[in-house]
Amino acid sequence: MSNTTKYALEASLKNLLLKKPMDKITIQDLTTECGISRMAFYYHFKDIYDLVEWVCLEDAKRALQGKKTYDTWQEGLQQIFEAMVENKPFIMNVYHSLSRERIENYLYQLTLNLLMGVVEEKSVGTDITEEEKVFIANFYKYGFVGIMLDWIKHGMKADYQEITEKISIALEGNITRSIENFTKQGK
Repeated sequence: MSNTTKYALEASLKNLLLKKPMDKITIQDLTTECGISRMAFYYHFKDIYDLVEWVCLEDAKRALQGKKTYDTWQEGLQQIFEAMVENKPFIMNVYHSLSRERIENYLYQLTLNLLMGVVEEKSVGTDITEEEKVFIANFYKYGFVGIMLDWIKHGMKADYQEITEKISIALEGNITRSIENFTKQGK
């Protein structure tokens, strides 16, 4: 039952964002929209921003399901973009209503999760440290997030498939080379 309430609140939030900006939505609006009590809301979330973070992470999990390998990371990235397009009113409202830091943190978490899967896979059999793996994933994460933030800033109008393709071309073989470079440095 717990997740049912959370998903109902997610649907209510996304529906309300079609009608008004994030900073005009209240807990009362959300609870009325999905037919639950304020107490039920506070049982699951401490405030609206907590709900927004949860929604972002849920969307991310759905977008990345099983797409964190070297062969599928481009598909995972494309699915992140697709999830953002499907939830454009939500994303644009959150982008304009919350601090840029919250959006960045959400995107950082998303892309780090994707990239760590790739780095882990490509570093099997090497003596690269966990710290070095995280450094490599973080390095590429900042590039991904910068491109995504520019895309959002410009109204999500550019073709995300073209963006994904360009990222793929720019990144071709670079994670593997980064792992090899760190492995050489250790010797």
